[in-house]
Amino acid sequence: METELTTISCPYCGEHFEVQIDPSAGNHQYIEDCYVCCQPIMIHVTVSYDGSVEGVWVAQENE
Repeated sequence: METELTTISCPYCGEHFEVQIDPSAGNHQYIEDCYVCCQPIMIHVTVSYDGSVEGVWVAQENE
């Protein structure tokens, strides 16, 4: 399965930008820096049983 582009909003500065999500990794979380303010964002991904991305949510890394 290919990666999917998803738009997220930085929990620090509020800017929106796209990230690539790999549904083949199953439910997972990873850290990616904001492209605007460079703060570390914890990105949480949930994948459904059929392998599609079910949800993506973000939080500040230290929360």
